[in-house]
Amino acid sequence: MYRSLLCLFTFLAAPVVANAADDFKLESGFTLLFNGKDLSGWKVAPNKDKDKSGDSLEGKAESPTKRFVVTDGVIVIDGKVKGDIAITTEKTFAKDAHIKFDFKPGKGCNNDLFFRGIKFDIKSPDIKNMKEDEWNTFEIVVTGTQAEIKCNGELVKKQTAKAGATPLSIRAEFGAIDFRRIRIKSE
Repeated sequence: MYRSLLCLFTFLAAPVVANAADDFKLESGFTLLFNGKDLSGWKVAPNKDKDKSGDSLEGKAESPTKRFVVTDGVIVIDGKVKGDIAITTEKTFAKDAHIKFDFKPGKGCNNDLFFRGIKFDIKSPDIKNMKEDEWNTFEIVVTGTQAEIKCNGELVKKQTAKAGATPLSIRAEFGAIDFRRIRIKSE
């Protein structure tokens, strides 16, 4: 009897969990940079020490070194896999841009983003309101050459961005981190 009730509860609860994950709605004007299934639209960033530099990740669910792996709609950087490697969007962005994504940093996370000549460190204490092992929202808003970096809606810092076109790059350096819902609004 207990087992039957447990199975029934599990069956009934499953759609609720699935729907909670599906509540995300892409904001007007934004385009997804990560499709949630694979690393299409991304490539291995050039690195003089890696023989796979520049390789397209089109249709692949992991980078050549398995440092980046797509699992359950999330890009996972496994802290146990060693190596300083980055992936970058195949497309570049030159105009005003608003990048948004969710991230879940693990303990000791120290990974980076690069966009328009700015390096954004994702680590404590650089991002004071970042919560470890919880989903956080990160935003990069570039208008002209001025960039604002926000975490969970709070301004982290302002910086000057380069005027030229660049891709968005994610660098796996130290510690685990997950990314999802990576999107951009760009002119």
